[in-house]
Amino acid sequence: MRHQLLALLARQPAYGYELKQGLEQTFGAAYPQPNIGQIYVTLSRLEKSGLIRGTEVTQEGRPDKKVYEITEKGTEELAGWFEAPTEGPRVRDEFFMKLILAEGTDLADRLTLINNQRRHCINTMRGLNKLAATERGNRTSLLLIEGAVLHLQADLDWLERCQEELT
Repeated sequence: MRHQLLALLARQPAYGYELKQGLEQTFGAAYPQPNIGQIYVTLSRLEKSGLIRGTEVTQEGRPDKKVYEITEKGTEELAGWFEAPTEGPRVRDEFFMKLILAEGTDLADRLTLINNQRRHCINTMRGLNKLAATERGNRTSLLLIEGAVLHLQADLDWLERCQEELT
């Protein structure tokens, strides 16, 4: 969450609740809703690292709030994050480990494992398609959902290949 918060702060200074709202409005319901406690813990860590700076703002009739802004060091960190490629394919796939290591244990059948994983993928896709119907106005959320569905479809194709090779 640190880079997402830095990116929002690169746009403009904000306090914790505004950052939470910014994430929710940008990504919609497809993105896991951020916990405000997690946001403030992350902001504290970013401030200790010198990536952001917080300023107390006095409010009349309300508790003071802390407004955060990105520092030069934070801007450099964020630029590096934008430039770095994102992790590629999962070579250490937990399901695949289960599938391969199940043989000979008498605890799990490979075909059953494949079918359970297939059902999980299909149910997840159904949930995402329902979510997409509620997110029609949020193009960012729809792209996120579409990407997840395409990954699930690739997983289903790969499960078919595993079934052909291993059962």
